[in-house]
Order: sequence, then structure tokens, then C-alpha cells
Amino acid sequence: MKQFLYIIIFIPAMVFAQAQKVPEAQEAPKPMEKVKVKVAEKQILRQGNDLYKQKRFDDAEVKYKKALKENQTYENAYLNLGNSIYEQKRFKEALPNYEMVAKTSEDVNTKIKSLHNMGNVLVKQKEYAKAIAAYKNALRLDPKDDETRYNLALAQKLLKDQQQNQNKNDKNKDKNKDQNKDQNKDQNKENQDKKQEEDDNKDKDKKQEQGDDKQDKKDQDKGGNNEQQKQQQPKPQPNKLSQQQMEQLLEAMNNEENKTQQKVNAKKARGKKVKQEKDW
Repeated sequence: MKQFLYIIIFIPAMVFAQAQKVPEAQEAPKPMEKVKVKVAEKQILRQGNDLYKQKRFDDAEVKYKKALKENQTYENAYLNLGNSIYEQKRFKEALPNYEMVAKTSEDVNTKIKSLHNMGNVLVKQKEYAKAIAAYKNALRLDPKDDETRYNLALAQKLLKDQQQNQNKNDKNKDKNKDQNKDQNKDQNKENQDKKQEEDDNKDKDKKQEQGDDKQDKKDQDKGGNNEQQKQQQPKPQPNKLSQQQMEQLLEAMNNEENKTQQKVNAKKARGKKVKQEKDW
């Protein structure tokens, strides 16, 4: 926490810096001809500084913008406007003000302050590599600036930690990817085995059903054949003798006829005389 305080506290110390030349706000700023700052514009700037001291950063922002409306080349107004926006934690909006002053200012001290504050904003945005570049540019102009040197060391440490965490996250991501791949592979195999088992059960049930249907059909055919056989068997008709009855009747008639013939022959034998031969 103490480390970040150095960054935050360093900005107010630069709010009241004075400059000699200011740039015009634009995407690709170029040095403009020196415009003399009027007393009225300086008074507006001082009013903004007083509000800044009272931590009324939004009111201070209004004053700095008013000063820039009066003089669009008022370099200190740009720098202090960036500081008031920074304190409201609108870091992305504060950055262009510092960048413009750093690129266009011909005053070394103003350039150093803007580069330092650029680094502070970039640290807040976790763009540590860009912050390191800004701090180094400030130190090239003033190698004895201990606060900038401290912030540089802090940004370098944060960048290192960020890279290590990124590498760790990448490894974890790859590990999780491999685990998910293996898990998906196992899941697919399990699903395939389950599907195979279901298919086998379906085939088994199908064969069982076919067997049952075949047996039912066999029983049905057997029953049908029995019924057909029953239908094909001759049924006795009223007043009509069967073949067996006719044979029995004929046999009885023959037997009766034989008996009658035997009786007739017996009668004939009793009525005829038997001629005996004499043995002379």
C-alpha cells in the first residue's frame, strides 16, 4: 500500500508547475508559437489550484477547462487538468493530457512531470511495460529523480509478477485443457460402451421377441394343423355305415351263411343211406 502512495502523492506536487510553452490539443500535436498567458487566465488557473488543494477535484476540473477555453495553448492548464481527472480515478481520460504535454513541451521540468504522471496512469491501468518506458524517459531528462526511479522499480516488479502469473495461468490453462481432453475422451469411451451395451440389449431383446414370435407361430401352426386334421377326418353321417361297420356286417353275413350251409349239409347227410361194403 505504501508503494502506491508514492505514485498517488507525486501528482499533486506537480499541479502548480509553471511552463513556458504549451501545445494545441490534437491527435498529432505540434509545437505552437508561444502565446503569452494573460493575468485573467492565470487567475482562473489559481482558482482551480485552490479547489484542488481542497480535494474538490471536479470543481477544479471545471476551472482548468475554463482556462483552456480562454487559451488553448495554456500548457499548465492541460497538466493540472490531467491531475484533477486522475484524482477522480478517470485514468483513461487523464492520459491524453499528459501525453500531449510530454510530446510538445519544450520545458524540461514540465516534460518530466508529464512523463512521470503518464507512468502513474499506466500503472493504474496495469500497462506496466508502457509505464516503464514513460519512467525511463523521465529519468533520461533527470537521472537524480528518486521518486521516478522508485516508481520505475515498482513497475518493473509488477510487470515481472504479471508475466509470472500469466505464465502460470497459461500452464494451468493448458493443464485444464489436457484434463478436459482426457475427461472428454473418457466420457466418450463411457458413452460408447453404454451405447454398445444398449445396442446389445436391444439385439438380445429383439432376438428374444423373434424367438417368442416364432414359437407362437409354431404353436399356432400346430394348433391350426390339429384343427385342419380334425376338419379333414370323416365325420359319421346319420343312417350311413362306416367302412368298419360294413366290413363287420359282411363278415357277420358270411358267418351266418356258412352256418346255414353247414346245417343244410348236415340234414343231407342224415337222410342218405350209407352203403357199407362187406368183407367177404
